[in-house]
Amino acid sequence: MSRTPVNPDQDLSGLGVEALAEIVFRQPLDSGLHRLMVAKRHEQGDELAALAHLIAANAIDTFNTGTTTVAGTEVSPARQLYMVATGYFMKGDYRVAEQWYQLVLMMEPDMAEVYQNSVVIHLHFGRHEEAEKCRARAYALQRVFIEPVKNPLRRLLILCTGRTMGNIPYEGLLSAEKSQRIKYIIDYADEAEDSRLPPYDLVFNAIGEPDVAVPLTARLTHFLAHCSRPVMNLPETVARTRRHLLKERMAGIAHVQVANCCRIDPGDLSPESLKRLLTEEGIPCPVLVRPAETHGGQGLVCCATLSQISDQLSAGPVAHYLSHFVDTRSSDGFFRKYRVIFVDRQPYPYHLAISSQWMVHYHTSEMTEFPWKIAEERRFLQDMEAVLGKNGMAALIDIGQRLDLDYAGIDFTLLPDGQLFIFEANATMLVHRVSDQGPLAYKNAHIQKIADAFEALQARHMANPSIPSNPV
Repeated sequence: MSRTPVNPDQDLSGLGVEALAEIVFRQPLDSGLHRLMVAKRHEQGDELAALAHLIAANAIDTFNTGTTTVAGTEVSPARQLYMVATGYFMKGDYRVAEQWYQLVLMMEPDMAEVYQNSVVIHLHFGRHEEAEKCRARAYALQRVFIEPVKNPLRRLLILCTGRTMGNIPYEGLLSAEKSQRIKYIIDYADEAEDSRLPPYDLVFNAIGEPDVAVPLTARLTHFLAHCSRPVMNLPETVARTRRHLLKERMAGIAHVQVANCCRIDPGDLSPESLKRLLTEEGIPCPVLVRPAETHGGQGLVCCATLSQISDQLSAGPVAHYLSHFVDTRSSDGFFRKYRVIFVDRQPYPYHLAISSQWMVHYHTSEMTEFPWKIAEERRFLQDMEAVLGKNGMAALIDIGQRLDLDYAGIDFTLLPDGQLFIFEANATMLVHRVSDQGPLAYKNAHIQKIADAFEALQARHMANPSIPSNPV
C-alpha cells in the first residue's frame, strides 16, 4: 500500500465504484479518496459502506494531525476503523474486512484483535501459514481481551484457546450488555498470568472441542485449582464428549441410536490392521472418516472401501474418527438434521435443516427456496414435542442430563420408528441470530429463548455460587 496522495489534478469522479475502490485501498491513508467513495456509495444506495468511508475519512484526518482520539469520543482513529472492519468481519465479508484491517495496522501495528480476526480470514481462504503467523502475533501481543460495558451485571471470564475451532461460538449466546466479557487465551498464557487477571465473578469455559481441550488438561487443572469463582462447563465434563465416547455415553437411554465409532491416532496402519480394527469396533463399510478437531463437515469423507479409508488416513499426520455411515433418509428421500441446544441440561430447539445430500448443512440445504421446508422447521421450533413425540422428548431430557454441561448441543435425526439417531453431541454448537428482515426471521425468537436461558443460568450462579461450581 502506498501513502502517496492521488494527484489533485486527476479527476476521479467519473470512475465506477469498483475502480475507485481499487485506488482507495492502494492509497488507503488518503482521506479525500474515502470522501469520494462516500459519494459513490450514496449513489449506489449502499449507506453502510458510505458511512464506513466517512468514518475512515474523519479517522485518517485525525490520525494525520497526530491526535490520539477522535473528536467527541475517547476512541482512537485506529479503533474507529477497527470497528468498521469488524462490522464486515461479523457479516462474513472477509475480503472487504481484510482491506480495512490492513488500514488499521498502518495506524496501529500492534493491535492484537486485528491479528486475531485475521486468523479466521486466512483460514477461510486456505492460507494456513499466514493464519499461524497471525495467531502467534496476536497472542504474543495480548492474551486478555476486555469488552467495555457500562454498568454490567457481572464480569464474566471466558476461557478460550487460540485455536479458533476449539472454542464455543458464544457471540450469539452471551449478552454483551449484561456481562462484561473478559476473554482469556489461556493456552498462550503462562500460569503466573492467572493471578494477574482483572477481577471477575464467573467463569465460562468456552474450550468446547474435546480434542483441543484434552491436551490442555494440566493447564486447565492448574487454573481451576486456584479459581474460587463458579465455573460453567467444567473441562473434565467437556473431555467426555469425544466422538468415539458418544455411544457409551448414551448407553441405556431409551429410544436413542448412535453409530459405532473409533478414534485412530496418526501413524501407519496396514490394510490388514485397519480391517481387523474396523471388525473389532463393529464398523462396516461405508465409513465416515473425519479428522479430529473439526466441525461443520470439514474434511469429512464417506468411504466405500478399505482402500479409500487408507487414502484418507494417510492424507496428513492427524488423528481421525471412523464411524459407520448409516443412511438416515426419510421416506420422502430427504435427509433431516435437527439441532437442539442444552442450557443447564434443558433442551431448546434451534433449527431443522432438510437436504437432498447426506452431509446436511443449513446454509446449503436451500431451506428458503422451498416453503414446505420452512413450514416444517417452524413446526419443530414451535412445538418440539409434537414433532419428536413423548419418547423423543424424554430421550432429549435424558441426553441433557447425561452430557451434564451448562451449555451443549446435539445434532440428530428422527428415525421412522421414532428413535433419535445422534450424529454428534458436544459443546461446540453454533447459535447465531439471522436478519430480522429475511425469510428466516422467525428463528430469532427461539434463539432469544436460548440466550435468555443462558442469562438466567449466569444469574443463578451469581445468586448461589455453590451450584454447580468448581469442585476443587
